[in-house]
Amino acid sequence: MLRAPKILVFDSGLGGLTVFAEVARLRPDAAFIYAADEAGFPYGDLPESVLVARVVAVMDRLISRFAPDVIVIACNTASTLVLPHLRERFALPFIGTVPAIKPAAIQSRTKLISVLATPGTVARDYTRDLVRAYAADCAVTLVGSSELASLAEAFMQGENIPDDAILREIAPAFVDVGARRTDCVVLACTHYPLLIGFFERLAPWPVEWIDPAQAIARRTDHVLTQALGFGAGGAIIRNPGSVTALFTGVAAPGQKLKEALSRRGIEKIDLDSMPLVFA
Repeated sequence: MLRAPKILVFDSGLGGLTVFAEVARLRPDAAFIYAADEAGFPYGDLPESVLVARVVAVMDRLISRFAPDVIVIACNTASTLVLPHLRERFALPFIGTVPAIKPAAIQSRTKLISVLATPGTVARDYTRDLVRAYAADCAVTLVGSSELASLAEAFMQGENIPDDAILREIAPAFVDVGARRTDCVVLACTHYPLLIGFFERLAPWPVEWIDPAQAIARRTDHVLTQALGFGAGGAIIRNPGSVTALFTGVAAPGQKLKEALSRRGIEKIDLDSMPLVFA
């Protein structure tokens, strides 16, 4: 391929920015569309049938408009439920996001690990299958937080987040059994690394926070180079304006969010309202 690849990074909100940053680091040559389906946020509150229909409909519109070469579903909730439907519907490569249980189990010395996720991801059979397949020798605590994703969104909007609100959500992930303690916590929602500063400061004891973003970026780069024939990104300097952030809500991002996006190299913002409609 002689042209630059076009990569669509998709999430229910701002959490996928953690994945975008790693993919952009490996592919400085690429043009990016970061799509935040904020009109549907949070996905964990939607019935499964509604979530599938919503993601497929939004993706249909995004693909028609932007014609990406590869799509990264930077959302655990959507990946664990909607990916098969997307791959059946669209003839494009999709890279999903799944809980990084395998690397946590390998890395853990105490064999006490926790998976910090949304309630929807915790409830999925897919997540429990990963535990059985890759962490059978570990005691795994599944923690479904109903608030952290929204707190991460508020943080990115420039709101002040009280420490006790964060601590209340992460506390169940810390398990003390005799002389053993949890030593690895899987961040199984892409929103959560946005709050890593809070996590590290408020944790009852130090742990490894396992973020899958780098692995997702490597997989995306592999698909681009090996499956699609794009050359390596190399040391190419990204062209200004080659990243667009698209939001599906009805209001443009506020100034604080614009500043946060700008710090991540995103200057162009697009509003394409797609209201969530329940059938």
